[in-house]
Amino acid sequence: MIGWAHAGPSLLAAFLASLVEFVEALTVVLAVGTVRGWRPALAGAGLGLATLGILVVALGPALARIPLATVQLVVGTLLLLFGLRWLRKAILRAAGIIPLHDETVAYAAETDLLSHSPRRLLAGWDTVAVGASFKIVMLEGIEVVFIVIAVGAVGQGLLVPAGLGAAAALLVVVALGIALHRPLARIPENALKFLVGVLLSAFGAFWAGEGAGLAWPGEDWSILGLIAGFLALALSMVAFCRGRTERPA
Repeated sequence: MIGWAHAGPSLLAAFLASLVEFVEALTVVLAVGTVRGWRPALAGAGLGLATLGILVVALGPALARIPLATVQLVVGTLLLLFGLRWLRKAILRAAGIIPLHDETVAYAAETDLLSHSPRRLLAGWDTVAVGASFKIVMLEGIEVVFIVIAVGAVGQGLLVPAGLGAAAALLVVVALGIALHRPLARIPENALKFLVGVLLSAFGAFWAGEGAGLAWPGEDWSILGLIAGFLALALSMVAFCRGRTERPA
């Protein structure tokens, strides 16, 4: 049986991280569909999702053949670095040092780019439109695949809740995209990135420690302590960076 100390945070981390990535992918797919037509936009997105599915099926079982300690150390370290990268950008955005990400601005920029791109037809398909949708789904989806496999492969039975979290995020974004036909600018994406950075950093630190032979106090429940620690550290860094920017020259 999977303990909720593992499964709950695993599902939540995969859901929130996937939600952010799929929202960014949806923005470009909507722009492609609006400017170049929905047929090539949906074809490119579907081809990207199918390719990502093949990657998950191929990489998931392959990791099971590697000793668990090695997987935990390597994947945990990569997940920690990945989470810290997200957290660093989220801290700088929260502190006002770099601008917040705006899906409306991204949509306008992509729409303008596609409007001025020439049409290249191959067997009746707009290759520029198909390629744009495929590329964005693959770029954002690769990160989703990495997170799902990293969160799920280092613990017995965790690949299922991580996969369910990512699948739920995909369904939510697709449903909202169909209903609204506009960029999901009202989703607090920057706050989500902040939280995802905390969760991924905590998971990465936990798995890397287990792979290195560290006995965590409280075993699985120490993940919650790591989440609280990274959150406190990140919030203190926001206050520190904000104070530095507001200090008179």
